[in-house]
Amino acid sequence: MEKNLSGLKIKLVQGDITDLEVDAIVNAANNHLWMGAGVAGAIKQKGGKEIEDEAMKKGPIPIGEAVVTSAGKLKAKYVIHAAVMGQDLVTNEEYIKNATLNSLKRAEELKIKSIAFPAFGTGVGGFPIDRCAQIMLDQVKDFSKKIKYLKEVLFVLFDKKSYDVWNIKL
Repeated sequence: MEKNLSGLKIKLVQGDITDLEVDAIVNAANNHLWMGAGVAGAIKQKGGKEIEDEAMKKGPIPIGEAVVTSAGKLKAKYVIHAAVMGQDLVTNEEYIKNATLNSLKRAEELKIKSIAFPAFGTGVGGFPIDRCAQIMLDQVKDFSKKIKYLKEVLFVLFDKKSYDVWNIKL
């Protein structure tokens, strides 16, 4: 599924975010930036522990903030680590909203063309997938008016059920 918004393509993809060839993938991180399970664990497993080492040197960061590291062995050039939760691994609407916005800001600062997001906080954080989709899509739509460099925003959903929920929201 794809939607065009003022020259910005918003795409939904079902699959593994670590397999994508984009400029940056976003890690749904905790604010101390250690990489345990879920998306973070997959990024660390495929990209290498050096991504976590580099990230942890930049932390801790406020929940809702985002920092950039190299992408190790991944096809992407960068990993943007967006703190969507604290050490308690609990998230909320505000954290997701700010983490999405700050990831988009980092992408613009890097002057990159493509970024891929997972569904923030819906795994370990237990946040409802439909609310997550609405929050993240709204942030991209609002930010699209300010974008200079980004051309493509992908939302990568691991399973069909999540993809279908996002498809309705897009």
